[in-house]
Amino acid sequence: MADAIYVLMRWLHISSAVTLVGGMISGRWVMTRAANALAPDARETFLDRAAALYQPLAFAAMGALLVSGIYNILTIPGHTALYHALLGVKLLLAMHVFSVAILIGRPHNPRRPRMMAGAAISGLAIIAIAAYLRHIF
Repeated sequence: MADAIYVLMRWLHISSAVTLVGGMISGRWVMTRAANALAPDARETFLDRAAALYQPLAFAAMGALLVSGIYNILTIPGHTALYHALLGVKLLLAMHVFSVAILIGRPHNPRRPRMMAGAAISGLAIIAIAAYLRHIF
C-alpha cells in the first residue's frame, strides 16, 4: 500500500509540474504567436480569455504540487546538506512560477508574454534541479 501511495504522489508531482510549466511554454510560444494574426482588440480579448481559462488549471496544479511535494519531503528522510541547498533553490524558483501563474490571469496584462517566458525558464531550471537531486539521492 505504501508503494502505491508513493507512486501516486510521484505521478501527481510530475504531472502537475508538466501542466504548470507546459502551460507557460504553450502560452508564451504558441498562444501569443497565434494571437499576433488577430486584430489588436481581438488579440487582447483572446489572450485574456486564454489566461482566464488556464488559471483554474494552474491553481489545481499548484495545489497538487504543494501536497505531493510536502509528502515527498516528509516521507523520504536522510538528505545531505547539498540536497537541501538545491531544494531551497528549487523552492524559490517554484515560488516565481506560482506567482506568475497567479499574475498572468489578470486582464489587460501587457507583460504577460515576458512573465510567461521567465516562468517557463524557471520551470525548466526546476526540472533540471529535480533531475540532479534524483541522481544524487
